[in-house]
Amino acid sequence: MDMTAGVTRANEGLENISWNILGQTYVPKQHSEGSLSWHATLPKGTFVPPHIHPTQDEFIYVLEGRFDLILDGANTHAEPGDLVRMPKGIPHGIFNKTDSTIKCLFWVSPSQRLFDLFWALHNLGPEPNPAEVVAISAQHEVDFLPPEDV
Repeated sequence: MDMTAGVTRANEGLENISWNILGQTYVPKQHSEGSLSWHATLPKGTFVPPHIHPTQDEFIYVLEGRFDLILDGANTHAEPGDLVRMPKGIPHGIFNKTDSTIKCLFWVSPSQRLFDLFWALHNLGPEPNPAEVVAISAQHEVDFLPPEDV
């Protein structure tokens, strides 16, 4: 799939898609074979557990709020204007430990199966079965790590 020319407006996603991913809102902004980008809103207390993308580089540009991160085994953080770089194969997890919402732009390159993963995880419910999330993610080239491997 080739990227098309155009503008994805500020409050819109591709084809009006808005995913509910484990309590977070992801709105895809661009999708092609080469990359996938999405605007993410992470309410307080939400997180993405440590995981690896074995075939993708991932990036986060922070617009609002503060992320706490585990990145390649080290604790760090990112604030508005910061760019987080997560090369393929490097373990990372993101956490909103603040009392405010985080807004950011994520993207991966190449897109691989992440678009399909988000559809598979969309609306799993407020308390999805962690084993189900891990299994679905592994089928889409995202490998979650046990806590002791972080």
